[in-house]
Amino acid sequence: MLKMLSTQVAGLLQRVATNQEEAIEESARLLAQAGAFEGVVYFACFDELQAIEINALHAAEPFKKLLPWTKDVEITDIDRVCIFTRNTNHPNALALARKLYDAFIPFAVVANEKEEDAGEMANLSYTYISMDIKKGLLPNELGERIVLPHTMTALFIYEAIKMSYDEMLAGL
Repeated sequence: MLKMLSTQVAGLLQRVATNQEEAIEESARLLAQAGAFEGVVYFACFDELQAIEINALHAAEPFKKLLPWTKDVEITDIDRVCIFTRNTNHPNALALARKLYDAFIPFAVVANEKEEDAGEMANLSYTYISMDIKKGLLPNELGERIVLPHTMTALFIYEAIKMSYDEMLAGL
């Protein structure tokens, strides 16, 4: 079972790396607009994807110029935000996206749905990255699909964004 899981996870991450490479690079560039100058980067992470913000703030290599996001934070036009949400219809994530869009603050989104299926969230965002987890990775003994690695996939995307972001900031 472990070998099957390893194979499925590797395939998922490879698919994300291949299909989302441009969106990851564009998202890093967007965040670097704040990181390279006077702005601040915020990660607005919902549900289990709050693990991404915790990692970004407290890891051995933290994300530069990142501050914790809360509903009370005053985001300005020189700041940038990346929303991490499992689903694009998450009410708090969608409310934040609308608020940022109305304030003309460009933001990135990392969510599960393909961009063409993400609806309003993808339309509002400046960049959109899909985790593209259609169903569980493995069948169980009842024939149901289990293992939905949203956090693992979002962390992979985060690390890819961070690598590009750090390269961009190092070049200044």
